[in-house]
Amino acid sequence: MTQQRPKIDTQYVLEALKEPVNFWGIAGFAVAAAYTQSVIPLGAALVAESLYLATVPASALYRKVIDKRAKDHLRRLREHRREAMIKKFDPREIEAVNYLKWLKGQIYENYQKFTASREIPANLQTLDQRWEDFVDLLDVYRRRKNHLRSINRQAVQNQLSQAERAIENASDDRARRVQQANAEILKRRLAAFIELERSVKLVEGQLQSIENFFGLVNDQVVTLPTPERVSALDFEQLSDSIEMTKQMLEETSDVIGTLDNHNRELGNYDLLTSSGSSTK
Repeated sequence: MTQQRPKIDTQYVLEALKEPVNFWGIAGFAVAAAYTQSVIPLGAALVAESLYLATVPASALYRKVIDKRAKDHLRRLREHRREAMIKKFDPREIEAVNYLKWLKGQIYENYQKFTASREIPANLQTLDQRWEDFVDLLDVYRRRKNHLRSINRQAVQNQLSQAERAIENASDDRARRVQQANAEILKRRLAAFIELERSVKLVEGQLQSIENFFGLVNDQVVTLPTPERVSALDFEQLSDSIEMTKQMLEETSDVIGTLDNHNRELGNYDLLTSSGSSTK
């Protein structure tokens, strides 16, 4: 049975082409050809390049290097985006973010200090991700809360009452259909308000949960300085709770997005959920 050759992924081929060693190798052959006034170095370059592209991109080791490089690049982009996001927070929010980051550092320092361990266990390192979740959720919380503050819910309720009266007093079917469509939009917007308020309360509770969990972990590290006792903390429960909150936020965003589409179709731009929002 013949052994199949590994498939060449164009992504890795392109990365291999951009490698400095490949560039300088080709340049070396070009210099040699110019110096000797011969095409032989160019032929050798073609053979070497073909061999290079046939072997290096298919190498499992090289692919691991490229995958790690890509992950590091995405991580740096996320860090840059998050730092830019934090700069838009108000002073009290920035203080909360910085305090949690400081507490995370204290937890790691205390763990190594009290357990005499050089390595931070994997479950404890998940606090890095939990801090990022805190920042992301805080951004969602502040934007949604600011938007709720910008909405005059009573005015929308008054518009709905007017639309319902207009339906009753409509002189023809066309006018009635227009008002019915308007009333439906207003009902959906009021329903979206309720969903928005519920999501704000949920995120607020989740933010407090993350803060309290960091405090709990630090207390456990200081008072029960054994790796086993720290590992007994339920890190997964917090992770699952955060994922549930994110899923709920996505569902709420879908509801609000659908409402905005209906408003745009009817030309009710003043009723767009995004109108009046101070941040995006």
